[in-house]
Amino acid sequence: MNVVLKNISKSYGGCTALADCSVSFPAGTFNAVIGPNGSGKSTLLRIAALLERPDSGEVVYTDGGGVLRVDLSLRRRIAVVLPGDSLFNDSVFNNVAYALRIRGVERRVVSERVHDILGRLRLSDKAHAGARSLSSGEAQRVAVARALVAEPRCLFLDEPTVSLDPVNTEIIETVLREIGRGRGMTIVMITHNMFQAQRLAERVIFMYGGRIIEEAECERIFTAPEKELTSRFLTGRMVW
Repeated sequence: MNVVLKNISKSYGGCTALADCSVSFPAGTFNAVIGPNGSGKSTLLRIAALLERPDSGEVVYTDGGGVLRVDLSLRRRIAVVLPGDSLFNDSVFNNVAYALRIRGVERRVVSERVHDILGRLRLSDKAHAGARSLSSGEAQRVAVARALVAEPRCLFLDEPTVSLDPVNTEIIETVLREIGRGRGMTIVMITHNMFQAQRLAERVIFMYGGRIIEEAECERIFTAPEKELTSRFLTGRMVW
């Protein structure tokens, strides 16, 4: 699915979070959203994922050229991983299976898909462990598994590997590459890790001050950014 944001603005308590932002996430692409803290990245992601409404502007989902209606059917094709996503006080298996069960998926298929995604994220041995017993890295892998098991068409991630060690980070990145690209999934990921953006993303969107400053193919934005502000951010010269 294609996701297009048109002239999005959003304020909280009189403070502007987003100002006239327009950006597109083409179907099947891996998009990294970068920028300093407070630049509006998380607000943009939540609005794009239909978790929040903008004050003005619109979010348009299209598939095969047709505009999709924002209803339960569309929302069930979208998955989101947010910072500190809390797990149910239940087993790892039941946490991951939840999204399939509420969709009425056959029990046998639920079992197959849950075990498959747990295997990919190296959590097979934790299937029957309590979610509260997991390390932070394991818990984050469960959050990613829970998002992916329903095979969404669009996946939104807000710093999915922040504070994780290199082992957990590599496991999550590998699965995002394999599953996301293998299934033609549209992925939008916020990250402060520029190396991660370069490893994973095809397109990069740079935000600053609640605005989209630049969007381009990953290689171009890191080697030859068009905007001076983008160049300053990427080279650590934001203060002048």
